[in-house]
Amino acid sequence: MNGIAGARGERIATAARSDTGATGLRTRMVGRFGRDDAGARATVVGWVHRRRDLGGLIFLDLRDRSGLLQVSLGPEWTDPESMVRAHRLGSEDVISVTGEVVLRPRTARNPEIATGEIEVQAARLEVLNRAATPEIPVYRSSADELPDEELRLRHRHLDLRREELQENLALRHSLILAARNYFDALGFLEIETPILTKTTPEGARDYLVPSRVHPGEFYALPQSPQIYKQLLMTAGYDRYFQIARCFRDEDLRADRQPEFTQIDVEASFVEPRDIIGWIEGLMTVLAGVAGIRAARPFPTLAHAEAMDRFGSDRPDLRWGLEIADWTGPLGTLDFPVLRRALEGGGRIRGLRVEGGNRLSRKQLGACDRAARRAGAPGLLWAKRSGEGGSGPLSRWLGEGEWSATGARPGDLLLLAAGPDGMTSPALAAVRSAVIREMVLPPEREYAWLWVLDFPLFEETDGALSPGHHPFVLPHPDDLDRLAEAPLGVRGLAYDLVYNGSELGSGSIRIHRPELQRRVLRILGMGEEEIDRRFAFLLEALGSGAPPHGGIGLGLDRIVKDFIGAGSLRDVIAFPKTTAARALFEGAPTPLSGRELEELGLEVRAAGRRGPG
Repeated sequence: MNGIAGARGERIATAARSDTGATGLRTRMVGRFGRDDAGARATVVGWVHRRRDLGGLIFLDLRDRSGLLQVSLGPEWTDPESMVRAHRLGSEDVISVTGEVVLRPRTARNPEIATGEIEVQAARLEVLNRAATPEIPVYRSSADELPDEELRLRHRHLDLRREELQENLALRHSLILAARNYFDALGFLEIETPILTKTTPEGARDYLVPSRVHPGEFYALPQSPQIYKQLLMTAGYDRYFQIARCFRDEDLRADRQPEFTQIDVEASFVEPRDIIGWIEGLMTVLAGVAGIRAARPFPTLAHAEAMDRFGSDRPDLRWGLEIADWTGPLGTLDFPVLRRALEGGGRIRGLRVEGGNRLSRKQLGACDRAARRAGAPGLLWAKRSGEGGSGPLSRWLGEGEWSATGARPGDLLLLAAGPDGMTSPALAAVRSAVIREMVLPPEREYAWLWVLDFPLFEETDGALSPGHHPFVLPHPDDLDRLAEAPLGVRGLAYDLVYNGSELGSGSIRIHRPELQRRVLRILGMGEEEIDRRFAFLLEALGSGAPPHGGIGLGLDRIVKDFIGAGSLRDVIAFPKTTAARALFEGAPTPLSGRELEELGLEVRAAGRRGPG
């Protein structure tokens, strides 16, 4: 368990000790006992974590969510029937023990656990439930080698007994509670919005739910509560938040799940600085719960500057390695690749890696592959030494070019040439590869950032699409470009980035119906489609909607990034695989012919289109 996780677990345990967990079946949870309880009679319950049978004496490690407690059984203090039961116990059996809390001998104390100074000498033991032999080991620390993840997901009820996952979910609970208290103190109302709704364009495919009572018609599960929270602003609720469930039918990876939880926020009569201020306050509170630092105010970067300096709209500022534009000093070189890039209207950009000469050919190959995977045809490089340099580009570089790039002996230049749409993601990938291959230590432990002024529109295959979603308010300075140069229009949008991960995305919304209709037209929608899909929103905006804006923060990702987990599956109780399957429950499943008929559905072979 890393330091953050260990400290977090102690804080959570300390906070929980005010409630010992006493019920009709137990005196308290096992982890709530300490040396001050010596001499007390107690009843404890839990799972048999480990049994050590020494013949005349039996020692059990009894486990529940709060920790471990040693139980000892011996013929001098335990009734005979209980001794027989204890000899037959297996791993994960559920038991009840009544006895006296005693101090362990000094030589037998265990400093590794909170209850290591004491044990319960059992007078009586009852078996509450027998357990089948566990399919996977239970309650192993993160330092142990775990079974294959797919196997753990198939037996998630056992995997969830692991200390690490229990701490992760306890932190998740604490963050949600802190968020609710924070927003309540600011006068926000928590209001639930529908799960069964209608499809809206938010950048991913919808999960659809057929209606039995309206054959041929479908609900959509919400990708976010976006439109409903805007409607709440038009209704005068002023400040809203919700711990919202959201659904997106998209290709999955470690930081995506088909269903996820969002801290959703909206407020009226606000500017970006209002939302940013509130969210910085929230993140300071949540970071404090998790034991990390969040110093306000967070730095800001315009989207265009972030892309120019780091090639990414979510740069990891723990490292200062920045992209430079070398079109001027290198643009006159008679190097074919560079010449063709400039003739096509591109730029020459790259990274100066201090001390990068120590990268081997194999490591440079990893950087080149990173650039190619990100869409570049390849990566140019040159190493500077005391008398010149080495690498494909080095013989083209004279003293003037070396100096213009800032390269000193021992440094490495990594270049990509072409349009920014290609070189930015390529150099961002190369930057990450350099950090990884050189094992560069971070310059700071926690890097918070706001990225502002995103493009209102993006272009894909000649068609415009929303940069965030179609409800973002255009930047007031760019309104006169909306008709003639829409790709140059910025939106009043902002993303929160932490250590290179996007934690949330928000914007000020369009609150005038005529401007909303205009933006939808620019996105290629006809009047009939606009009315069919958005008449209710336009009607609400036309009823006197206030200026409003908000943000959605990914709770799963916040927990994951705060603890440094490798996957969202480590912070969700019952996650899906990258194939969007729930292995424990066995979902999704086919429907019977009768069930399909009730819903007016027909299943056809993959690749064939059916009605609806």
